[in-house]
Amino acid sequence: MGNIVLKSSKNRIGTITLNRPEKRNAMSPELVQALLEILDEFEKDSQVKVVRIRSEGKAFCAGADLSYLQNLQQFSAAENRSDSQQLMRMFNRIYEFPKVVIAQIQGHALAGGCGLVTVCDFAFSVPEALFGYTEVRIGFIPALVSVFLQEQIGASRAQELLLSGELISASKAAELGLITSVVPSDFLEKSVLDFASKLTNQNSGNSMTETKALLRSFHAKERKLALENAAEINAKARSHADCKKGIATFLNKETINW
Repeated sequence: MGNIVLKSSKNRIGTITLNRPEKRNAMSPELVQALLEILDEFEKDSQVKVVRIRSEGKAFCAGADLSYLQNLQQFSAAENRSDSQQLMRMFNRIYEFPKVVIAQIQGHALAGGCGLVTVCDFAFSVPEALFGYTEVRIGFIPALVSVFLQEQIGASRAQELLLSGELISASKAAELGLITSVVPSDFLEKSVLDFASKLTNQNSGNSMTETKALLRSFHAKERKLALENAAEINAKARSHADCKKGIATFLNKETINW
């Protein structure tokens, strides 16, 4: 499990690296669990003031591991619910993490991978990266990510992305407020580390923690209820005929005809 997600820290910046390049860093249960464990460690580490999430390979994150989801379609409703709730915990953990979290996006961020970007406090991307919530194209539902996306960029913009399933450019993502900044690939790492260093050196850690906690307290009860409902919808969607058809067709590299 340790190799799927890597951990390092330097100059008060903790780095989490998704390390499944051969699977475009798709989110398997092992990856989700490893990510949660490292976040726990970084929260307790007084030497870590800011957390950076990056990835190996060409893609930042392709979202849920579809071959794993296909297997889950044979599982019980309770097993699917448990898996969905674990994914919910990961997104919410990052969203409410007491330290600032910065995404360093070197490649495409799709579906749940785009959701991962959404729950980070800041996100820096290369111009070539594409973003999108593509769940509707494969018969799935962007349930969990919709809660965070709507809160971050507003209902009409969230609806546009979630219902269309369209891919958008990094510049469009920045315009919508989905990401913070677009940076040439040669300068991506330096830009993120420079920004993280500025936060660690110029800002009070306690002030950033308390400010983030205050922001997350707004609509907290509604968000909790919405997430629990979304987790249920996520679990149920997996057994729908459209989802079974969509995932099977996608994994077989065939064109899906709806």
